[in-house]
Amino acid sequence: MSHNALLRQRENLAIRAFGMDTITLAGPLEAKLDAMAEAGFGQVMLKANDLVGHAQGWQAAVKAVQASGLRGTGFQVLRDFEGLSGHLHAYKVDIAKSMLEMCAALGCNVLLACSSTSKHASDDLDHIARDLRKLAMLAIPYGIRIAYEALSWGRTVNEFTTAWDVIQRADCPNLGIGIDSFHIFAADTSLEMIDDLQPDKIFLVQLADFMWQETRTFEERMTTARTFRVFPGEGVHSDRLVQLVLKLDALGYGGDYSFEVFNDDYLQLPLPTVAQRARRSAQWLADDVLRLSVPLPNQLLQRRPA
Repeated sequence: MSHNALLRQRENLAIRAFGMDTITLAGPLEAKLDAMAEAGFGQVMLKANDLVGHAQGWQAAVKAVQASGLRGTGFQVLRDFEGLSGHLHAYKVDIAKSMLEMCAALGCNVLLACSSTSKHASDDLDHIARDLRKLAMLAIPYGIRIAYEALSWGRTVNEFTTAWDVIQRADCPNLGIGIDSFHIFAADTSLEMIDDLQPDKIFLVQLADFMWQETRTFEERMTTARTFRVFPGEGVHSDRLVQLVLKLDALGYGGDYSFEVFNDDYLQLPLPTVAQRARRSAQWLADDVLRLSVPLPNQLLQRRPA
């Protein structure tokens, strides 16, 4: 094997430790999966619309994912589940059951649930913990873990530290935390609190950056999160992102990293162009930050995206 071919093989092995989110790419599901696989990714974070929005039905979408060779990092997203009562709670339990069925059909073992923004939800942390425990119990027969993520505009839980408090109160083996770098940076949460987490209770890590230093209001956070995230290394929080990834690594986290990048501009670009941007970010994180692959002699290049 040639020197360049060997280097390419090592790069691909490192990149397969990362995944992309389908939300980042335009077009039909099959085209998104092809672009990710061609760029060297080994996994994909899927969303409910990938299945129910498929022209041939959600079972056809499941077959497309299985045929792609990509492993499902997880399935998203269950919103506004916790803290409700009466008919609202019953309604959300019914929704959760359907989400779990689709998650299981895909072969994903992680369902992402994000913190509630509903004004109808209780702000009592014990109530929230009870509901999340119930969700986790519903997931057990499917072999699915629930990753609870703090939205930076969540009504009561808007930092990962509060999400961790709730998870500890719930005390359920298949309930853990989902870490999203965007929400940490948007809420300006101290990275020192990462050290308080248990590595085996971190079920998912999603990475993204953005182009300005501050998001002072919930409205700014929502707008930025939904339209203008960028890949790791492309934004202004690269130093903090490196610190976050290295802290998680030092803590003993050995799970998945997925790029959750909502960006209206990327949806206007050809799929291979966007997937290659993601590949550059994955190379930077794998080789220069986490050192997941051993560089060949004279190949210790800085791959941080321009």
